[in-house]
Amino acid sequence: MKNLRITVNGTAYDVQVEELGESAAPAAAAAPAAKPAPAAKPAAPAGAKGSVEIKAPMPGTVVNVVVSAGQAVKSGDDLVFIEAMKMETPVKAPQDGTVATVEVAKGEAVDSGRVLVTLN
Repeated sequence: MKNLRITVNGTAYDVQVEELGESAAPAAAAAPAAKPAPAAKPAAPAGAKGSVEIKAPMPGTVVNVVVSAGQAVKSGDDLVFIEAMKMETPVKAPQDGTVATVEVAKGEAVDSGRVLVTLN
């Protein structure tokens, strides 16, 4: 079973997809997502870098960095915008916190999984 989140026309849907053999038809169930759930992050020791790493969800180019070190953010606040395939995607704060570091700059190319911002 795979859990996926799909956004269609601004509405997020949480979807569970079960992979079956070639002879069976795939089954999927969808329900509107009330609010995106924060991604589970492994706890890291608190320090200058921040204990919560927010990573790039896809490869692309950073087109806007909205936050700076020391800034307080709430869950769901925009942190960075990444352009991929001519679409800008906001990377949002998974939880309330304070920005410890900003690891990227506007115009920088990033790979999927690259740390963009750390929070305390």
